[in-house]
Amino acid sequence: MYSSGIKSYVLRSGKITIAQKRSYEKLSGVFCLQINKELSIDYNSVFGNSNPVIIEIGFGSGTATAQIAEKNPEINYLGIEVYKSGIGKLLWEIDKRGLKNVRIIEGDAVEVIKMLPKNAAKGFHIFFPDPWPKKRHHKRRLIIRPFTNALCNCLIDNGYIYMTTDWEDYANWAMTELMATPLLFNQYNDFSPAQDWRPQTGFERKGLEKNHKIHELFFRKGVVYEKK
Repeated sequence: MYSSGIKSYVLRSGKITIAQKRSYEKLSGVFCLQINKELSIDYNSVFGNSNPVIIEIGFGSGTATAQIAEKNPEINYLGIEVYKSGIGKLLWEIDKRGLKNVRIIEGDAVEVIKMLPKNAAKGFHIFFPDPWPKKRHHKRRLIIRPFTNALCNCLIDNGYIYMTTDWEDYANWAMTELMATPLLFNQYNDFSPAQDWRPQTGFERKGLEKNHKIHELFFRKGVVYEKK
């Protein structure tokens, strides 16, 4: 997927509320980055400090993103999202909570990742990505090599990739792809226990209502575990 042009999402004509639209129009110029595909993003310039950076891919409504950022003001959070409704909601949360440590990129993570500096991010959060459950659509799944290699390349040593999903098939798929990614190693023997600092998301609640089990994966970058 990383080099094939296959997208891990489909832009749908989702409804954007008046409040989300207002927040987008008012605040996107302040908190959304105007990216240049020819240039690499500089975290220090973006945030105005040298604090650690965590990147969230597909933050949905952004509520969990805002909650995590509010509790960790010493960490910078960069959210990547394609849907204006979700961006507008996160901008509203940023304004309501007075957050200074969140920035947003509106765009395809597969393209954005190419502009991120290497060996610089502390972590990636990927909470409940589209599972693309039909077999013919598996090629659209976000967690797939060589995209996972690109994620790893953006991490500092001991940086992490934290993914959650309520689809067992996708969880097993992601485990295989991450285990096969050079320099990544599983923080746990199998799936990760729930991280108590992660808020519950809307997608998670929907999954639980369907009696889906939540699977969590937590991998770190470490040369000692390099795979061939």
